[in-house]
Amino acid sequence: MAKLIKQLPETDSVVDSQAPKYQKILLELKRAIVNREFKPGEKLPSEMQLAETFSTSRLTVARALKELQSQGLIDRRAGSGTYVREPDRAQGHVFGLLIPGLGETEIFEPICQGMARAGRAGRHALLWGDATHGAEPKEQQAKQLCEYYLSMDVSGVFFAPVELLPNMDEVNRWIIDAFERAGIPLILLDRDLYPYPLRSRFDLVGIDNRRAGYMVTDHVIQAGCRRIVFIARPRSASTVDARIAGYREALFANDLPVDRESVFRGDPSSQDWIGQIIESVNPDAFVCANDHTAGHLMHTLDALEVRVPDDIRIVGMDDVKYASLLRVPLTTLRQPCHDLGAAAISAMLERIAHPTMPARDILLDCKMIVRQSCGRGS
Repeated sequence: MAKLIKQLPETDSVVDSQAPKYQKILLELKRAIVNREFKPGEKLPSEMQLAETFSTSRLTVARALKELQSQGLIDRRAGSGTYVREPDRAQGHVFGLLIPGLGETEIFEPICQGMARAGRAGRHALLWGDATHGAEPKEQQAKQLCEYYLSMDVSGVFFAPVELLPNMDEVNRWIIDAFERAGIPLILLDRDLYPYPLRSRFDLVGIDNRRAGYMVTDHVIQAGCRRIVFIARPRSASTVDARIAGYREALFANDLPVDRESVFRGDPSSQDWIGQIIESVNPDAFVCANDHTAGHLMHTLDALEVRVPDDIRIVGMDDVKYASLLRVPLTTLRQPCHDLGAAAISAMLERIAHPTMPARDILLDCKMIVRQSCGRGS
């Protein structure tokens, strides 16, 4: 047992030192399980031993273990101890969730909740993995989760391809190749692996991003805007390209110039960059690739003393939690996250039953949420 205790390093080097103690224990144990320092079926140290290792109380350790159990990573057996969970085929399928942005992109949490709800209805289990936390690079954590799911021999994996990284294409190819060699089906969430018009060979569950880009752009056009700029961050997923296509289509449909120079990729927090756009284009509206970009842009415009919506109007996409809490509440599109989760489970079960059918795009529609940032909210 001393050997097992020795496998657990100090947590302060792995997670935020300001995080609650139970979260430090939770993330460190999850890291050890994902790295296969504790293998499926292996017994973990006792609560007392973990309390000594982490210099905390058994109550704090118990809270961390309870959370690991709810995530499907361990089993707690009365009178015996705590064990790394093994797949239980009698209870249905066991699926892995490989979502590198799970802790950073708000849409994925409710999507996963929708998947969990649909999975329980069919007695299927979900293994949660978060490649957001930790000292190692996100791409390395994503590969470790991939290896963990391979070791667990899961029935399938839901994968949101890595984005915003210089080597994202290499990482994504490594992950899909590993699952394909193992014969494990993949369902892509939110985005494809490749930019349009390329198409991967996997089913995709997400929203109609082209329609989304059209809807928000048409909304500000109907509000009277004519010099409309689209902004996004560099190395964004292919979903952003689809939103740009919808943006351009809306301009064309409303007899406005479709200009390549009106699409900008950069840091929306940069006052210099945003200032240059305003000086060169004099826009009356910004269409943002997502709410994260819109929120940062709004703070930048405040610093530049540009008033929203009086001087410039802003629309986003996704309707994350803070969209309504910004200084000027954000007009945006709401993704049907719970429905997306249920659709993903259904797609996976169909793919398992019919492995040779052609790849599908399963695209759900969004709802326009009108607030004050485009001057037409209430």
